[in-house]
This record gives sequence, structure tokens and C-alpha cells, in this order.
Amino acid sequence: MKLMFAGASLMLSAGVAMADMSVQLMGGWDGNKVPAGQQCKLHGGNGSTPPMRIKGVPQGAVWIVAAFNDKSYKPLSRNGGHGTIAFQARGTTTDLPALPGMTNRLPKGAQVVAKAKSSGKYASAGYLPPCSGGKGNRYTVDLKAVDKQGKVLDEMRNVNIGRY
Repeated sequence: MKLMFAGASLMLSAGVAMADMSVQLMGGWDGNKVPAGQQCKLHGGNGSTPPMRIKGVPQGAVWIVAAFNDKSYKPLSRNGGHGTIAFQARGTTTDLPALPGMTNRLPKGAQVVAKAKSSGKYASAGYLPPCSGGKGNRYTVDLKAVDKQGKVLDEMRNVNIGRY
């Protein structure tokens, strides 16, 4: 995966020891059901990324890269099908704020690494909020702690963020 940060690109490379990080969903997200209003605009929502607290962020991490996926819809089920966002890491405990969907205009400290792979009326310049129309699709996020050289220091895969 190639990351673009402030005009420079980084290649992610595999790290060694993994799985010391943990994540706590916040802001009404419980990993079971997508909160009301957090779906895409096509289905009456104004969704944002789920706010998360990441603990155990490895020393040297400068970014937490979050790749959002819809595990129930194969074309958007992996590699950030619903978009990939990088958040600045801020110590061993880093809070990732809720960021607006459907845009690549994000506040300082966050940026779109890859827009959602959706197209047509579902196209998004950044994160695509859950957009299955309430069919019960399972939404997840893959989280990677990355150092300034692009090396993945730790990661968590398939963290459930909710069904919609």
C-alpha cells in the first residue's frame, strides 16, 4: 500500500511483533449496530468515521492508518473498500476523532490515503459511511500503526464497527 502524506509518498512494509494494540469504539458505536444517522446520505444519514481510542500504540508510530470495509459486499470488502484514512499518532494512547464521510477535506492531523472504491451514486472522495440500505451488512476497520519510514509496527484486522 502506498501512502501519500503532504506530497511525499511512503510504502508500507511489514513489521515484526504484532497485536499489542487494542481499540475501543466511542461515540455510540458498539461494534454490533451502526448508530442511527451514521449511514450514508443515500439512506438518510450523514455518517462519519467511528471515533476510536487506540491503546498500546508502539513507540515510533507517527500514523494510525484505518482501512474501512464492508465484509458483506465483496467489491468493497477489503483493502479499504470504504476508504482509507491516516490519523496522526499521538503517544501510546491515541484518540481517532470522528471525521466526515464523502469528502477528502479533513482537519489537520488526518488525511485520505485512498478514497472509497465505490462508484456512481455511491462514489466518495474519502470515507464512504455504511451504505447497504439496512440489509445487515458487516462493517469493519483494519488499523495499522506506521512509523515515518512506512513500516507497519502493529496492526489489528477486521475490527467490527457495526452492522447496517
